[in-house]
Amino acid sequence: QVQLGESGGGLVQAGGSLRLSCAASGITFSRYTRGWFRQAPGKEREFVAAFSWSGTSAYYADSVKGRFTISRDNARTTVYLQMNNLKPDDTAVYYCAVRTYAGTYSDPGTYGYWGQGTQVTVSS
Repeated sequence: QVQLGESGGGLVQAGGSLRLSCAASGITFSRYTRGWFRQAPGKEREFVAAFSWSGTSAYYADSVKGRFTISRDNARTTVYLQMNNLKPDDTAVYYCAVRTYAGTYSDPGTYGYWGQGTQVTVSS
């Protein structure tokens, strides 16, 4: 059974930083594109960042480019999202996901496994 578990969310002031972690079990994480998405109240789930299965490419939404960094640990069992210079607009539930279907890496419909999410709240 595949399980993804996020941690690291919380409340932070604008300009602050948080580091999210996503640990996987029941799946060889490194064989898949791994992504981070977020969903704010009343909005659709949106792409944040993704790390290719090869580990050689990272992709970012324009809204987070230059502020967020996706990375992995050496054992390739955990994916991180370092978030710097956070803004109130970054407030959302953040989900990690594993892409299991062909298509655009930014399309949540191509991800077959999801974590339960972790809340990030940025105060102004």
